Amino acid sequence: MPREIFQDKDNLNQRYHRKRALYLSHIAQHLSKEKLFGSVKFAYMNSNHLKPILLLRPQGKDEKMVTVRLHACPDPGLFKPSRFYPSKNNVRTAWFMEQGTPKEGATEPPTPHYNNSILCDTVMLSHLHLLSNAATDFPGMKDGLALLKVWLNQRQLSKGLGCFSGFLVSMLVAYLLMKRKIVKMMSGYQVLRSTLQFLATTDLSVTGISLAKDADPSLPVLDDFHQAFEVVFVDPSGLVNLCADMTASKYHQVQFEAKRSMEILDDRMVDGFQVLLMTPKPMLRTFDHVFHLKHVSKLQGTCKKMQLLNELMDRGGNYVAAALPFIVSLLARGLSQRAQLVAHSLPQISEWPIDAEPPKHKDIGPLTFGLLFVPEFAASMLEKGPQADHPEALEFRTFWGEKSELRRFQDGSICEAVVWEASTVCQKRLIPEQIIRHLLKLHADIPESSICYRGALLESVIRTGKEAWGTGEEAMVSVVCSYDDLSRKLWSLKELPLTVTAVQGVHPALRYTDVFPPIPVKPIYSFHNRRKHLLLPSEEKPCPAYITPLKIICHMEGSGQWPQDKGAIKRIKAAFHLQLAELLRQQHQLVCRPAVTHTDVYKDGYVFRLQVAYHREPLILKEVVTPEGMLKYQDTEESRQLELETLHLPYLTSSLHGLQQQHPVFGSTSRLAKRWISAQLLSDSISEECVDLLVAFLFLHPAPFTPPSSPQVGFLRFLTLLATFDWKNNPLIVNLNTGLTDSDCAEIKNKFAAARSRLPVMFLATPKDQWSSMWTRDRPSAQILQRLVLLASESRRALEEQLMDPLSDQDVKMVFRPPLDFYDVLIHLNPNQVPRHLESVDRPVKSASRGVVKNSSAMNILFPVVDYDPVQLYLQELRVTFDDLALFFYDKHGGEVIAVLWKPLSFQPQPFKVSSMKGRKVTTLNNELVCVPNVEAILEDFEILGEGLVKSVEARTEKWTI
Repeated sequence: MPREIFQDKDNLNQRYHRKRALYLSHIAQHLSKEKLFGSVKFAYMNSNHLKPILLLRPQGKDEKMVTVRLHACPDPGLFKPSRFYPSKNNVRTAWFMEQGTPKEGATEPPTPHYNNSILCDTVMLSHLHLLSNAATDFPGMKDGLALLKVWLNQRQLSKGLGCFSGFLVSMLVAYLLMKRKIVKMMSGYQVLRSTLQFLATTDLSVTGISLAKDADPSLPVLDDFHQAFEVVFVDPSGLVNLCADMTASKYHQVQFEAKRSMEILDDRMVDGFQVLLMTPKPMLRTFDHVFHLKHVSKLQGTCKKMQLLNELMDRGGNYVAAALPFIVSLLARGLSQRAQLVAHSLPQISEWPIDAEPPKHKDIGPLTFGLLFVPEFAASMLEKGPQADHPEALEFRTFWGEKSELRRFQDGSICEAVVWEASTVCQKRLIPEQIIRHLLKLHADIPESSICYRGALLESVIRTGKEAWGTGEEAMVSVVCSYDDLSRKLWSLKELPLTVTAVQGVHPALRYTDVFPPIPVKPIYSFHNRRKHLLLPSEEKPCPAYITPLKIICHMEGSGQWPQDKGAIKRIKAAFHLQLAELLRQQHQLVCRPAVTHTDVYKDGYVFRLQVAYHREPLILKEVVTPEGMLKYQDTEESRQLELETLHLPYLTSSLHGLQQQHPVFGSTSRLAKRWISAQLLSDSISEECVDLLVAFLFLHPAPFTPPSSPQVGFLRFLTLLATFDWKNNPLIVNLNTGLTDSDCAEIKNKFAAARSRLPVMFLATPKDQWSSMWTRDRPSAQILQRLVLLASESRRALEEQLMDPLSDQDVKMVFRPPLDFYDVLIHLNPNQVPRHLESVDRPVKSASRGVVKNSSAMNILFPVVDYDPVQLYLQELRVTFDDLALFFYDKHGGEVIAVLWKPLSFQPQPFKVSSMKGRKVTTLNNELVCVPNVEAILEDFEILGEGLVKSVEARTEKWTI
């Protein structure tokens, strides 16, 4: 900008900034008449509203490719630098407050951010020279900076007010070059590593750094900068703080990310490039809880309440920039024990046409904050303060307001403390929400209605029963306690011919991943038909509540007495089942019901299903005698199934039980994932164990994230894993109990690549199952996996849009409501005969009584109806009967619809054969007799098979017309 347009005191009261803006407007008006430019727009430099810049884009198809950013700078010697030291004032209070005359004797506060914004314009050229000198003869710098910029972009750190921009990271590399931490011989990867290492180990909010070489005694020192700014990185002139707008919280986030990235680069089990540079980290998937400040204009009240007039003057009236650092440090103090990181989104203002009004401060939209928890302390109910007679007690009381009260502790001390109300695990997870709402109301004058907390919105779909019961964690714990007690009783049974060597639970509730854990119940006799000691479902009444049998494997010791014939072993096991029932009844007064393959035990309101196992039985089932009379061993379907039930499933259950102890939200995350799969009608197409392992993978291999500490973030990452993992070319290795070394993993990958065509479409490897992927051997099929991937990516997109938009009032259950227009036939069921009706996503307002009452102390009772779900029995019949014609889909948690898809191949006309007439009719096509499916009769069969259960059959498409 030419010297002539400036006058003597233009450094004061935004005069310089206003002249600069006028100058740019003048240029913009001229350039907009030129044919050369496709568009001329205004934008703010890094969203700082005092610094507009011009964006020029060429005509034609290059408009999207190229943007020229026009900055306006003053003549180098125009201002005296000493006027702009961080401690100097250049905005007068009287002018800012629009008062006539300044008060007598009032001192003016320093305006470091204002000063910095003018100085930035004076040193732009010198920064350009510095960077081009650093980059000469240093090809690695260019590559390294490209990598670092991608790294910052993926973490959403490089755009907005106070961002860690590409320019800033270039200056940091120049600084490391000056300090010889980087040399010009290094490759791009080494530049990336050295820079991340420096960021991880240096806290610029405590010890700033400076590019100024010779120390001029008249220049301000680093301490002066630290008093004025939260983060300090001084440029070569010694005057400009390059991190002036950055909050300490944002720098700590960069530092945290750099530490995490260094760990990932050093971990040989992880593909560092893919994880660090190709995986985006949006706030919703990175932080455990996210909340939005809906109306940013409320921060004007905050500035008033916190008395931030000086900051407002310094920031040119931008109340968001003035209040943000104070709000973040307030939250960080309130959550100091609970959160390892409190981060905020960067305020961004988009560009605007030159003939429009410029955006206002409130146009940045909602501000988003993210919390990353310390799992051990996040949910604690007590905030313990100093002792009552200590001087800090007053400070504690002022900070927490009326929530603080005196309490006596067990060690006899009397301290200030804050106790938060929460009875269930899911309420305890939301204690941070209570803290945030309380502190923001108390200290920042932000009303609760402006805070939109997105921490646990999804958990309503795994709520059990009434609101007060929480999300089932407590129910799961009581099941496990009851199981532990039963296993102790089994260990100590007297008079058994062989002792019990091991008792292992295999039901999902015993590894904390059962979507709706069983609740202790006792049957109402009048609701059922009685037969001797048994209760049976009554035809006149609705179907009784579904009581799930909790399966337990009882291993008996080996002995020479065991027969070596498979038929005889089964009979011996049946005898053991009878004997176990008898002894449990005599010695522990438990109600039992023996059967050939198992014994059901009613205890504490639950039903446990004991199954006896003998360790050599799978081996005996593998025996095959060849025609030559040779004995050889080969896997049979039966032996495989038995090994799965008695060896692999107990091991998996105990491993995941252990994982739950390390990561308390593993169970809830897995339950959300299963509930979603079931809601998409796919629960029969993928095994529960497979979903548990996919979720375990998120906790064992979370890179580039930290392990989830809330079910919601775990679920979002589960959807991401399903949608983005390359199932075709990679095995998913779930390293349970760290049983695999990196050489094992490499071997699994190589063998997988060699044998890909023979392996399941979704291949999961675990330490105990490296080659066979037993949990996904038969399902999902390729088409189902493709559908899952599509549903997961759509659900994630919809869900993240909803969670990031606090102003829309959509229902997050939307992703749990499946699209039904894709199916050919819908079979509508009678809700009275659906035993799990209350588990549906949209809980019915009223549902039939199910003939049980909650009770865990009943002893002598008639045995309830166990494992009776008419819909599942109906589905089995449909699948057996119409397997060649159609696929059937159902939500086992209270679905009222069975969806049917015709198999396209079976609808092609077949030549007439008497043997293949099942479900077909004969017609003539081109004068030939052919068979086609008799759709009308099949739909009628659906109704006849499900009489009493089926309400109606609705044909949706005319696909079958030939």
